[in-house]
Amino acid sequence: RVAKFSETHGIDSVPTCLFYVKKELKETVAGLNVPRVAKTIDKLITECGSLAPADLPVEDLNTRLKRLTTMAKCVAFIKGSPQAPRCKFTRALMELFSTTEIEFSYFDILSDNDVREGLKTFGEWPTYPQVWLDGELVGGLDILKEMHENGELVTTLPVKQSLNTRLKNIINSHKIMLFMKGSPSEPRCGFSKTTVGILAEYNVEYKTFDILSDNEVRQGLKVYSDWPTYPQLYVDGELIGGLDIIREMHESGDLSDTLK
Repeated sequence: RVAKFSETHGIDSVPTCLFYVKKELKETVAGLNVPRVAKTIDKLITECGSLAPADLPVEDLNTRLKRLTTMAKCVAFIKGSPQAPRCKFTRALMELFSTTEIEFSYFDILSDNDVREGLKTFGEWPTYPQVWLDGELVGGLDILKEMHENGELVTTLPVKQSLNTRLKNIINSHKIMLFMKGSPSEPRCGFSKTTVGILAEYNVEYKTFDILSDNEVRQGLKVYSDWPTYPQLYVDGELIGGLDIIREMHESGDLSDTLK
C-alpha cells in the first residue's frame, strides 16, 4: 500500500509532506524543507480562512478520548512534555520511563481542558499523570512505581528496541527474508524486480520488507550486514547477498539448496 501510494503521488524522498484541504490534495513539499512547509501552511490557512466551522465534523468527547487513549500501545497523559514536565509527578514518571526505556506516546493535558476534565470521568481516575495500555487504564504514578518495584513494569509495558534488535527481529521473522525496494507485485527498482523474478522460479515462500517505507531500517541494515546496497537476501537469519550473488548462485544451481 505504501509503495502504491508513493508511486501514485510521485513520492521519491523521505520526508514528503502532502497538504489536503477537504480531501483534495493542494500542495506537496518534498524533503526536509522547513521554510517551505511553513510558507505552505500559512498560504493554505489564508486560502481556507473562509471555510465555515460547520464544514468541519464535530467529534464527540468520548470518541476523542477513546482515540487518544489508543493512539499508541502505551499512552501517558501528563502535564507538559517528557522534555519539559510541568509537575513533580509527571517528572517522576518520565524519569521512571527513561530509566526502564518504556516506549510511549504522550498527551499534554494542560493543552486541552476538555480532555483534562473528561478523561477523569472516562477513566474513572481523578488525578494525573495517567498511563494507558492498549486502550485500558493502567493507573497513575504510585501504581507504576509499585509495578517497577515488583518487576512487572518492563514485562507489562512496551520497551524500546535498539535498532540492531529490531533489524535482527525483522531478519528472523521468516526463513527467507528479502529486503527490497517496493513489493514483489510492485518492485520499485530493476534490481529488486530481477531478484523477485529469480525467486519466483523456485516456488518458495518468502517475506519481504520495503526499505523505502522505513529509512531507519534502510540505512541501519547497511551497517548491520556490512552490505551497502539493495536488495539483500537472508536465509535462516544469515545474509546470502545481493542480486549479483543471487544471480550467480541461480546460474550455478547452488541457490536451490540454499533456499530449501
